[in-house]
Amino acid sequence: MLTVTEAAAEAITALTSQGEGEAGLRLAVQNTDGESAQLALSVAPEPAEGDSVLGEDQGPKVFLEPQAAALLDDKVLDVQEDDAGGVAFAVLPQHTS
Repeated sequence: MLTVTEAAAEAITALTSQGEGEAGLRLAVQNTDGESAQLALSVAPEPAEGDSVLGEDQGPKVFLEPQAAALLDDKVLDVQEDDAGGVAFAVLPQHTS
C-alpha cells in the first residue's frame, strides 16, 4: 500500500485545506505509453467511484484511481524541495528492512 511521509501529509493538508469536507489529493494514471506511466495529481473534492482512499479516519486524504493504486502499491509519496525553494511531490520506492 502507498505510504505517505509526514512532509507529504503536511503538503496535502495545505493543498486541501481550502476545500470543503472530504477534499483530498487524487492520483490517477494519465498515460501508460511505453515503459513508464505518468501520474496526474489533482485536488479533488471527493473520491471518484472506484477510488481507494488513504487516510479515511484522520489526517489528509489521498484518493487512488484503481490503476494508480496498483502502480503505487509498493511506493512512498514524499515531497522534495528544488534549488529555488519550490516543493514537488515525488514517488519513491519503499525501503524494506
